[in-house]
Amino acid sequence: MGKEDSRMILTALLLLALILVILMIICLVRLILGPTVPDRVVSLDTINTLAIAEMVTLGVALKEIIFIDVAIVYTMLAFVSTLYIAKYLEGRA
Repeated sequence: MGKEDSRMILTALLLLALILVILMIICLVRLILGPTVPDRVVSLDTINTLAIAEMVTLGVALKEIIFIDVAIVYTMLAFVSTLYIAKYLEGRA
């Protein structure tokens, strides 16, 4: 793989990272304006998923393994927090 190919792949990964940030901003708007609490929870979970994808993308683009490690830990924390919120909402219903 040549230098030009590496540059093209890096550009594509950074473009993907920018698109993920834009999608996170859209979900943030939904989080703020969501008409119901379950809408807000789904939006928060989507933001968490996009943040994980962002970390993995940046880890690959920058060739830093620490981003992948942080993404794995963040995935576990996001999953547990989503379960906790769902349990709270179930008890409130």
